Amino acid sequence: MVQFLSALVTILSVVAVSAAPVSTEVEAAPVLEERACAYTCGTVCYQTSHITAARNKGHTLRLAGQNINSYPHRYNNYEGFNFPTPAPWYEYPIMKTYAVYTGGSPGPDRVIFDSNGAFDKLITHTGASGNAFVACT
Repeated sequence: MVQFLSALVTILSVVAVSAAPVSTEVEAAPVLEERACAYTCGTVCYQTSHITAARNKGHTLRLAGQNINSYPHRYNNYEGFNFPTPAPWYEYPIMKTYAVYTGGSPGPDRVIFDSNGAFDKLITHTGASGNAFVACT
């Protein structure tokens, strides 16, 4: 009986080892998805997710009647940009670090949105004269 059990354990061990999946293929390295810039302000590339996060924060603060260092505030469009939505427009900082603005220096870049929170344009002080803005591309 002992010999039988010993032989059974040996057979089961061989079956268990041979049943384990063995991969002979080399796994491909993960491919990083190339992400295009939705807008570029100066040399800073902003993806749609960055713009959406900044716009959402600005719009949420505006609806709550709150602000961070006076942002968001009305944007008067002294530069004469063509926006897809009617005034009033609001501006909120969009940060080159891609973090959502929570205070401190707002940097040169702004997201512009309307009273319903619809995105209108990204603008920047980079490359503009004085305190004016130019459109991000």
